[in-house]
Amino acid sequence: MLDLSHKKLDIWNYSLDLVSKIYSLTSKFPKEELFGLTSQLRRASVSVSSNVAEGLSRTSKLEKIRFLEISRSSLVEIDTQLEITLKLKLSNNNELIEIEKLLNSLFAMITSLKKKIK
Repeated sequence: MLDLSHKKLDIWNYSLDLVSKIYSLTSKFPKEELFGLTSQLRRASVSVSSNVAEGLSRTSKLEKIRFLEISRSSLVEIDTQLEITLKLKLSNNNELIEIEKLLNSLFAMITSLKKKIK
């Protein structure tokens, strides 16, 4: 694997923690959700870390910001999908506590990083 600077950042490592927690949560979903919420949540969580990494590898400030905005949008997508899992009783509030903490932390970190780049 490449030895890149973004791998040393909390923002990237937290985003990998989010992927792990989303995969763990969705592994308990019914099989009929495999191509629905399971797939959507997993892809969105992977998108967060992937776009953080890709954005931080860009040399252009505008491109860095664009990828960070995509990453932050994926967090909002995950938040909405988690609300849906609650409505459908596929999860409960206790199961989502750690994920919600990560979502809030990552959203704040990405917002802060975007401001620093500008």
